[in-house]
Amino acid sequence: MPQDPFAWTVTALETRRAAGLLRTVLPRAATCGLLDLAGNDYLGLTRHPEVTSAAAEAAMRWGAGASGSRLVTGSTALHARLEAELAEFCGFEAALVLSSGYAANLAAVTALTAHDGLIVSDAYNHASLIDGCRLSRAPTAVAAHADPESVAKALDGHRGTGPALAVTDSVFSVDGDAAPLTALAGVCRGAGAGLLVDDAHGLGVAGEGGRGAVHAAGLAGTPGTVATVTLSKSLGSQGGAVLGPAPVIAHLVNTARTFIFDTGLAPAAVGGALAALRLLRREPERAGHVRAAATALYERLRAAGLEATRPDAAVVSVRAPSPEAAVRWAADCRAAGVRVGCFRPPSVPDGISRLRLTARGDLTVNALAKAAGTVIATAPAAR
Repeated sequence: MPQDPFAWTVTALETRRAAGLLRTVLPRAATCGLLDLAGNDYLGLTRHPEVTSAAAEAAMRWGAGASGSRLVTGSTALHARLEAELAEFCGFEAALVLSSGYAANLAAVTALTAHDGLIVSDAYNHASLIDGCRLSRAPTAVAAHADPESVAKALDGHRGTGPALAVTDSVFSVDGDAAPLTALAGVCRGAGAGLLVDDAHGLGVAGEGGRGAVHAAGLAGTPGTVATVTLSKSLGSQGGAVLGPAPVIAHLVNTARTFIFDTGLAPAAVGGALAALRLLRREPERAGHVRAAATALYERLRAAGLEATRPDAAVVSVRAPSPEAAVRWAADCRAAGVRVGCFRPPSVPDGISRLRLTARGDLTVNALAKAAGTVIATAPAAR
């Protein structure tokens, strides 16, 4: 009998199971009756009638799929309209829509660097930015988290002839803390480097009317700044986009492999995102509701003695004593009617397990009280 070449995966799974790190896929029901603080539907728009109707209408008119890459048959008038309105809303000259936020980050990082350049990446950046750095094959320096001086030191040591690029999340997905964008932009200007900001957790939550953290920092539309966003969080749909100067976007159209060789974003997702963006523009107070909900949640958890992070946007995390404790804690919350996120190594850059709670702008006072009360009552230290 020939030896199974994949037998090693069984051992790997058992090792993960023993360490309390095994992940499984759990399909959710269409309606499950749980209070959801695990997803990223920050504005509560995923099921909004205007958004779902627009998605259905787009599918009926343009088809279930894009049918090809954006450069072949995958671009529709809806894609162009979303790009124009998204760029205008966020304060940039142009935008390019891709099939996911992950693809948008890969496109931006790989297309805006060179083998003789330099990337300076925050230590807590999202996996998509890290993978972009790896795929770019450019020399990469990892800067201390949210530390402009560390970025400045790395840029000062750049001896290559290619472009230098600093890469950061605007709001970090694990603890919900914000990057010092103004200071980082100053460092980049001084070094002649570009600044790429992943504003996935800022769009719809941060800044005036939810225009994002880059806009709030006064960096939208500046020559040295490029941003990426996702359409799957505040806009309740699917997909991602790169925002920046028109020549930069044109460069991505011609060089970014995750744009050129990937099937375009499905029309239904484009239509849904466009409807959500227009709804946010019409009801800008939604962004403030998210921030208020996150702050209220944080204050309740801290008052109970839990080690929660102060939110700069919608994310509040609560530290757990171990991976196993985090898994049990999340399961107990679910049993009590509240779904929360559970982050464990290697998903967390500091190796510390925690529950991750995402506030939504449509949460009522009673819902917030139930969520906080459930997390507090099921906390490992409370047993």
